[in-house]
Amino acid sequence: MTYDLLILDVRVLDGTGAPPFKSDVAIHGDRIAAIGTLDGATAETVIDGQGRYLAPGFIDVHTHDDTNVIRTPAMLPKLSQGVTTVVVGNCGISASPVTLAGEVPDPMNLLGRVEDFRYPSFAAYADAVDAAAPSVNVAALVGHTSLRSQVMDDFARPASQAEIATMESLLRQALAEGALGLSSGLAYRNAFQAPTAEMEPLVAAVGEAGGVYTTHLRDEFAGLLGAMDEAFATAHHGQVPLVISHLKCAGAGNWGGAPRALEKLEAAARHQCAHCDCYPYTAGSSTLDLSQVTDEIEISITWSEPHPEQARRPLTAIAADWGISLREAAERLQPAGAVYHNMSEDDMRRVLAHPLSMVGSDGLPNDPHPHPRLWGAFPRVLAHYSRDLALMPLAEAVRKMTSLSAANFGLVDRGVIREEAFADLTLFDLDTLEDTADYATPIAPARGIELVVVNGVIAYRRGEATGAHAGRMLRRTRRIPNTLTQNCMEESP
Repeated sequence: MTYDLLILDVRVLDGTGAPPFKSDVAIHGDRIAAIGTLDGATAETVIDGQGRYLAPGFIDVHTHDDTNVIRTPAMLPKLSQGVTTVVVGNCGISASPVTLAGEVPDPMNLLGRVEDFRYPSFAAYADAVDAAAPSVNVAALVGHTSLRSQVMDDFARPASQAEIATMESLLRQALAEGALGLSSGLAYRNAFQAPTAEMEPLVAAVGEAGGVYTTHLRDEFAGLLGAMDEAFATAHHGQVPLVISHLKCAGAGNWGGAPRALEKLEAAARHQCAHCDCYPYTAGSSTLDLSQVTDEIEISITWSEPHPEQARRPLTAIAADWGISLREAAERLQPAGAVYHNMSEDDMRRVLAHPLSMVGSDGLPNDPHPHPRLWGAFPRVLAHYSRDLALMPLAEAVRKMTSLSAANFGLVDRGVIREEAFADLTLFDLDTLEDTADYATPIAPARGIELVVVNGVIAYRRGEATGAHAGRMLRRTRRIPNTLTQNCMEESP
């Protein structure tokens, strides 16, 4: 048989956590057609893998690429890492179902300007992604704060029953049109006043539709454990699988808390489906939040609308120049973005290595001076933490960014290398693999990503995008398995 693409002599990491095996892989159309020793097979395009590792295309479960997949469909920050699918709509903020007439509420401004919010329905957004033809696949959550923006003129209070009913209607429509589920960002000031009574009907609607609930916890600092309890209870009430976004122990006073947090996650996972995602860095990045301003950690400003000249400077230096306090300087800079060096390396490693955690970049593509995770998260896990530090076996690291992610977000026939699965593939040279982006030079592609295939089409080769845009909008078509009796500690995706 003549195939469309034949990749010879590779060490296959199939995404399940199984050890690698030597093989050839053939692709016909958008699917994997054959795996094994394919002597004598022919193809329109033949790639010599030279013994390198072939993995399923990486799935970035935590992105804020909502508008970028439309405005900048080349998606080089993700493609150059080997990412073939992005999950957008995290932390309570999504591009749909949203239209805005005035100022973009915080932190929705991370996604773009007012003109970027022009999708009154999820279907309109999905159609726009299809028309843009991005280089990677796109799957989307609906953001709770985005729903609030459509029905409330004052975020500093709980929603009324009528407002909750309207949000639920918008959410149900989006779920019917293919949204993966709901995300919340309860730590942010424009969602913080939403009580459990506001969240439960929305999460229950997700459970009825067979979606997933992800949450940026109400507190990632001293109140972390209580915030986790709230998330578990809300998800349990809605009979919906839960993903805790970027699980961390933030703030110097909270360092060393990862074992307790992970014990709590394990306990919950014994009687409900619960996971988390994690990025491989000890600094976070978001809008400049007054509640996080402290002299205990380093805070660097990445952008400021009123004072763009202060970008890429420490907040302490800005405050000293102005002769005012850190808080006063932060108030003067707003709206602004910041990088917060607020985590310990040991805590981060514990979360990253845990079997219930997935890899998500949480990159901010609209930040002019982004956190390096935007360009480097996935190679950093494989090269630095797996290869160099042996934090986890290579096969386990790949599982965390492929099959586990696909299973938790209902991405059918993706995240694995097997016959009839979609041909989303990443070929990498483990010896040369390296994330080159850092805080000083955050916009830099990784080294060692040799080939990226999206839906059977070569999208990236030898450090350059091919210009082929074969990504698709992945509308949810099946219920995401939940079952409150599922023991996530024993599951195998």
